[in-house]
Amino acid sequence: MSAPELSRLVKPRALPAETVVIEASETERAALAERFAVTAIPKLTARVEFDTKDEAVLANGTLTATILQPCAVTREDLSYDVEEPLALRFVPAGSAPDYAPDEEIELDSEDLDEIEYEGDSFDLGEAIAQTLALAIDPYREGPGADEIRLKAGITSDEEQAPSGPLAEALAKLKGESG
Repeated sequence: MSAPELSRLVKPRALPAETVVIEASETERAALAERFAVTAIPKLTARVEFDTKDEAVLANGTLTATILQPCAVTREDLSYDVEEPLALRFVPAGSAPDYAPDEEIELDSEDLDEIEYEGDSFDLGEAIAQTLALAIDPYREGPGADEIRLKAGITSDEEQAPSGPLAEALAKLKGESG
């Protein structure tokens, strides 16, 4: 496994008392853009404050970024800003409850972004990168998308007839059985 593109190791025993600002370098942003299949990430910053609860380290803050990616329709690059809250909970490996495969469990907001770590540190940078990945909209459309749809005769997603080999095979089967 290769090293994370954005790595910032934090030791739970020596947590910073003040707000930590993580600014991704040009090299880190380029590597993340490649990983997430976008054209570029011109800006990536996270502000994080730490707290502890039991054995867990709580990391709360905000991630802000600018994403440059192709429009889902026209394939022309478009730029947009994202701002995502960070609410991460880092716990030592093996401290998470062990549930049976068919056991029904209830999660509260504190359980949602729990990340296990091994050793004497956790990688805040990789957690920020994963949060960024979830914030990227792979179907983002630019200003020319509607015009391209109209030129192609598509007035809405619902009106577009399925196409491709699978749709043709299904239509053929429907014709034989109907």
